Amino acid sequence: MNFREKYQIPSDSVITIAGTVGVGKSTMTKALATALNFKTSFEKVDTNPYLEKFYADFERWSFHLQVYFLAERFKEQKKIFEYGGGFIQDRSIYEDTGIFAKMHYDNGTMSQTDYDTYTNLFDAMVMTPYFPHPDLLIYLEGSLDDILNRIQIRGRDMEKGTPTAYWEEMYGRYDNWINNFNACPVLRINISDYDLIKEENSIEPVLKKVGHLIQQSRKLTLKK
Repeated sequence: MNFREKYQIPSDSVITIAGTVGVGKSTMTKALATALNFKTSFEKVDTNPYLEKFYADFERWSFHLQVYFLAERFKEQKKIFEYGGGFIQDRSIYEDTGIFAKMHYDNGTMSQTDYDTYTNLFDAMVMTPYFPHPDLLIYLEGSLDDILNRIQIRGRDMEKGTPTAYWEEMYGRYDNWINNFNACPVLRINISDYDLIKEENSIEPVLKKVGHLIQQSRKLTLKK
């Protein structure tokens, strides 16, 4: 079945998946890409030269990690739109500044100077009329207990060894961030409403909502 045609999802759409660690972004990315015959864009974790150092010493490496992510995500976003769309993207560029950098600044693991430098760079690169924003951001959410359980079952070793308080704080910051996010249309999906690993067909209600929101958004854009 051609789900793109059934749910009127344009072939040049760019859909970004957002949500805290352990919420199932990669699984959703793969499922949507398969259903729509789209390409995927995943976070390059294995080649990140700062990630393990960061988890060992937040204060020493937080600025380096954030700048690295910003550069990589910016290049990836540019590539996706130059290609002509048709992508599902695992994690958004907006989460880095709205959640991670601010959390480290607030907690004293990023200096005022580093935080100002990072946010100024982010604003100059991303928060401009020339930066290509996604057609839709799918925000995955669930209970804190469900997410902590997923981290312990499926997470990386460095994540499993991170104190629970860190994930609790991130969970709260994600909730606040998405409630104030307006860079592109948002579809909020609770992870308790589907199980893509056990039930492949549970992706179809998600596709229906995706098609509706993208069509609605593009109609509004044409009217402007």
